[in-house]
Amino acid sequence: MLLHRIDDLEAEGLADYSRLTDVALRRVTEPAGGLYIAESTKVITRALAAGHRPRSVLLQEQWLPDIEPLLEPYPDVPVFVGDAAVLERLTGYHLHRGALAAMHRPELPDPAELLRDARRVVVLEDIVDHTNVGAIFRAVAGLGADAVLVTPRCADPLYRRSVRVSMGTVLQVPWTRLPEWDEAVPLLHGAGFDIAALALSDEAVTLDAYAADPPERVAMVFGAEGDGLSRRALTAADTVVTIPMLHGVDSLNVASASAVALWALRARSQPSQG
Repeated sequence: MLLHRIDDLEAEGLADYSRLTDVALRRVTEPAGGLYIAESTKVITRALAAGHRPRSVLLQEQWLPDIEPLLEPYPDVPVFVGDAAVLERLTGYHLHRGALAAMHRPELPDPAELLRDARRVVVLEDIVDHTNVGAIFRAVAGLGADAVLVTPRCADPLYRRSVRVSMGTVLQVPWTRLPEWDEAVPLLHGAGFDIAALALSDEAVTLDAYAADPPERVAMVFGAEGDGLSRRALTAADTVVTIPMLHGVDSLNVASASAVALWALRARSQPSQG
């Protein structure tokens, strides 16, 4: 490994980690910058397993034995080592999950490629809460949907908090960005998908009724909490689906709703496990 002990917080190569508040990190990980931050050895392991390339690693010395075997295929990747106080001054927060890695962003696939062989996909429209995005990816991974497609204004799935909440599953679930609805609708219909918008509506069918005889291919569309799905998304939908609720509760958190819908609409040919 190219080991560098940190004695200068302005040293070359450390800029990717400087003052990693949420706002600063968003700037670091914008797609135009070509990077995202993987936090913890578990997430770094999943990123490498997904074929993502590391640019550098930052950690406390006690985590070197965990990181060293992961970086054997990347002998030229610099590894920056510092004590807890130094790393906190550098990043702006207490680094307690082992390590950070600056990773090169993979090129996003063409949506048509992801849809070609898929049966169940999730569409996230303008969900800006990174925690919800990460939780939905975890539900998708656990319940077996084939891909996630996010709209242009949806939060970045590779944002540090999204990756952490997802337990790294954003690195293993195929995903990409959709164009605006006027282009996305023919793309989804062309691949044979029924567009099912999860929303409250007097015209909605219940989830259990829809799941009793579901289409072969379903694109489940979820919107931001509060505002919900846009009028354009509802117009684009072939079916509006609602989850029946009790005791005066009108809806679930969007991440919880996604898990319920994914379970109800899981492709039945999948082998059960448990």
